[in-house]
Amino acid sequence: MASRAEHFAAMVARHPDNELFRFSLAQALLAEGRGAEAVPHFEACVAKKADWMMPRILLGKLLLQLDRRAEAKPLLAAALDLAVAQHHEDPERELRTLLADLA
Repeated sequence: MASRAEHFAAMVARHPDNELFRFSLAQALLAEGRGAEAVPHFEACVAKKADWMMPRILLGKLLLQLDRRAEAKPLLAAALDLAVAQHHEDPERELRTLLADLA
């Protein structure tokens, strides 16, 4: 039986431009403890949709875990702007805390 990551990797292989498959693959890789492999898939999601907050949050947090703080900060700041604009209060609070810790 294929893992979730293997399932979504096959879907991405068939449809490489589908950001939803890439997002699902990135989440599955994270769940399997394979965060470094998730980075390019989250990056593809970020590049594809300027108003998609979640991949920015997850990629920013992942980059923090990978000790890539300088790369994480602008993603988290952009996610905060989206959270405010889209009235997502819980993510806004979390992002403000993360960014304050980076200051």
